[in-house]
Amino acid sequence: MIALHVLQADHGDCLLLEYGCERQPRYVLIDGGPSARIYDAYLKPALLKIREQGGKLDLVVLSHVDNDHVIGLLNYFTELRLTPGSDEQALPLLVGLWHNSFNQTVGQGENLEGQIAGLLARARAAGQTMQLAAVTIEGISQGHQLRLGALAAGIPINEGIPEGLVLLDTLPEPVQLGPLSVRVVGPGRSSLERLKKKWLEWLEENEARLRQGLPLAQVDQSIPNLSSIMFLAEAEGKRILLTGDGLGEDLLEGLEQAGLLDEQGHLHVDVLKIPHHGSARNVTRKFFKRLTADRYVISANGLHGNPDLATLIWIVDAARERGQQVEIVLTNETVTSSQLVQEYDPEEFGYTLTILAPEERSLRVAL
Repeated sequence: MIALHVLQADHGDCLLLEYGCERQPRYVLIDGGPSARIYDAYLKPALLKIREQGGKLDLVVLSHVDNDHVIGLLNYFTELRLTPGSDEQALPLLVGLWHNSFNQTVGQGENLEGQIAGLLARARAAGQTMQLAAVTIEGISQGHQLRLGALAAGIPINEGIPEGLVLLDTLPEPVQLGPLSVRVVGPGRSSLERLKKKWLEWLEENEARLRQGLPLAQVDQSIPNLSSIMFLAEAEGKRILLTGDGLGEDLLEGLEQAGLLDEQGHLHVDVLKIPHHGSARNVTRKFFKRLTADRYVISANGLHGNPDLATLIWIVDAARERGQQVEIVLTNETVTSSQLVQEYDPEEFGYTLTILAPEERSLRVAL
């Protein structure tokens, strides 16, 4: 048995991968959504149900340090630490955490976090406001808090992994969690080098702007996404590809390095979680021709235009070209999902659109 529970997470991500025996299922939790409200309303009830049913939480994965992925995990770890052994409201304990901190991935030897925070402090002192940069730095800080929370709760972080980093390069072979095979396909060292370069370029540009009395350039919010942990989960011959907010080109590069693409450079999976809430900045039409699926999952609520209409059209067009009926699973109805149905008739183009009902906490995609 393998299934993906897509929890309501507004503009963020919160996913539960279920596998093993139906009487005593096992789970991997990927990300925790963007707010305490999401945790209280959707994630915590799901975790309590796991405990009530005798389920086991093998692993928690924070895909990357961004606040729309990490906050629910902070709430979970805080409750684990404050209510150990409580029988009335006992949350499931977990075996381990996968989490690459900012300093681990790109900050080593550079103290990038300190440099960025110092620059923002000087900018604020000069009367500048840096809302987007502050949000990005907050996500980095929250990732650090998560690490401390895990240590305080006695939860192993990246246990047994060389260099303590979850990378394509440090985990070249699948990791077995009972019947579940987990194959990391990103990030790779090359994407982390690109991430580090982007941060250094941003720092250099804005140090110069600050000296000249010019407003600082905002942080490209896509920068942290380059560090997303991406992996292929497989059980009973079924495959689910979890992508965080990664870039499509990085994902394809990682799949190729892992030897998972065929001779034509293609891969088909049962379920593909679309990167970055369906943003067209992360994928291309060609991406959906090379990486195909029976079901496409998108967690988004229309914020920042996600999912982009272009992304939805690329999925539908690529499926029609290969003559395949596909399902698109959404956590929310959005302007763009309505446009897709109006402009690309589902019956004519051969797809179905499944949307999580407003009164429901999650949607179970069973394989």
